[in-house]
Amino acid sequence: DLRKRIGRLLELTGAITARHPLAVAAYREKLRARIDCLLRDCGATAETGRVEHEIAQFADRSDIAEELIRLRSHCEQLGDLLSAEAGPTGRRIDFLLQEMVREVNTIGSKNSDLEITRPVIELKSEIERIREQAHNIL
Repeated sequence: DLRKRIGRLLELTGAITARHPLAVAAYREKLRARIDCLLRDCGATAETGRVEHEIAQFADRSDIAEELIRLRSHCEQLGDLLSAEAGPTGRRIDFLLQEMVREVNTIGSKNSDLEITRPVIELKSEIERIREQAHNIL
């Protein structure tokens, strides 16, 4: 069951990875449309460089690549711990789960796209289910 849940975590992480560039592009279009509408009402024009700068800042602030890489790494480490024949691994599993929650929370806080929010919530739910089962290993 834990291995299946790890697979689900990796699946959700992949969905977020695929969606993130689309979220940045959607933000770009939304920002441009909003600026165009405001400028049309004022009769002014937008400085293209400034708009692109704002989009670049948004992309930088919302960059979740590092968190996704660490989350995948934690999933792999968790799988390795489950395969290990060495002594008690419960505490190490608990530590990894804490780290995974931190990564997921960071992804969620950097995100403004509903199509990323849904898998983030599901990731949290899956991690909590793993945590509940890990307490039986502790």
